[in-house]
Amino acid sequence: MKPFIALVALTCLVLASSVHAQLYSVTDLGVLSGDNASGGLGINNSSVVVGYSQNFSGQNHAFSYSGGVMTSLGNLGGSSGSTANAINSGGTIVGTSYITGNSAQHAFSYSGGVMTDLGTLGGSTSTARAINSGGTIVGLSNTSGDVATHAYSYSAGVMTDIGTLGGSLSSALGINTTGTIVGMSYITGNSNYHAFSYSGGVMTDLGTLGGNRSTSWGLNDAGTIVGDANISNGNDDAFVYSGGVMTDLGTLGGTQAAGFAINSSGTIVGGSYNTGNTAFRAIIDSGGVMTDLNTLLDATGAGWSLWQANGINDSGQIVGYGYDGGQQHAFLLTLDVVPEPSACAMLVGGLGLLGLVLLCRKLHAERGA
Repeated sequence: MKPFIALVALTCLVLASSVHAQLYSVTDLGVLSGDNASGGLGINNSSVVVGYSQNFSGQNHAFSYSGGVMTSLGNLGGSSGSTANAINSGGTIVGTSYITGNSAQHAFSYSGGVMTDLGTLGGSTSTARAINSGGTIVGLSNTSGDVATHAYSYSAGVMTDIGTLGGSLSSALGINTTGTIVGMSYITGNSNYHAFSYSGGVMTDLGTLGGNRSTSWGLNDAGTIVGDANISNGNDDAFVYSGGVMTDLGTLGGTQAAGFAINSSGTIVGGSYNTGNTAFRAIIDSGGVMTDLNTLLDATGAGWSLWQANGINDSGQIVGYGYDGGQQHAFLLTLDVVPEPSACAMLVGGLGLLGLVLLCRKLHAERGA
């Protein structure tokens, strides 16, 4: 019976380890017809992905991806390209596109198959970077005369300048359901830029990690902010900011890392240079532990090198871009389904019962011999 007992013990060990493993399957989102590269930039809780597909001339084409199909969103009349940066729970997509004549790029929203030009703050260019569930859009735009670039919020057809931290440039990069906006802004004198949060008409400087600069890239509905910040030795580390405190998340051993998105459970994704700065790697950070996503792939990840993770939804699905067979493609990571603890217990219990039956049969056979 010893071999059977060993089998039961081994099964318990394997099942126990599988319950705690967090491995991801990789879906290659491919490219639009005629293109050769792509990148995933955003995802909503309905698993719709948005990003860009790029041709050999370097022109981007905004796309949405759902149900295994990548769809081109078109453009605002220009031929030099478009990019989809974000999508909200209602399926409205925002990004940037060249306008007719390719003279400038304008922010757009896309819904119901229609791409709408959001205009500018009076200058020539604008970009939409994020949208919340209520439909408020944020980004950056040149002001009149193109003398400055300011962060804006856009709602009910009106683009509103939300100002800067004293410098001539600011950019809004994220917004949550409550309307809190995050981004970066040059400070007075334009000597450096700092991460900011904006709420109730007030822009707040989030500071740095001891260095000169920082950027807040995203936040969740609880108001937890992620980004990157300069530390005292000049490196840029990923950070998480909550309750008025900026916490250093470090790097994968290199000199630069950033958190780009965070979901409702507080899981952060982004990118980091590895030790020696030989490669930029997609990362996940949960509970303050940063992990190279390349080490968490199942067999579908063979041949992939994940470079950057740009978005994560509340189901834990992650989008970004990496290289597969030497080509840059957008990816979608989905957590593998693993046995529930109760299922493991039932299986092990079943094996134990089988062992008892076999033991009884053995004893009966020995007595009858």
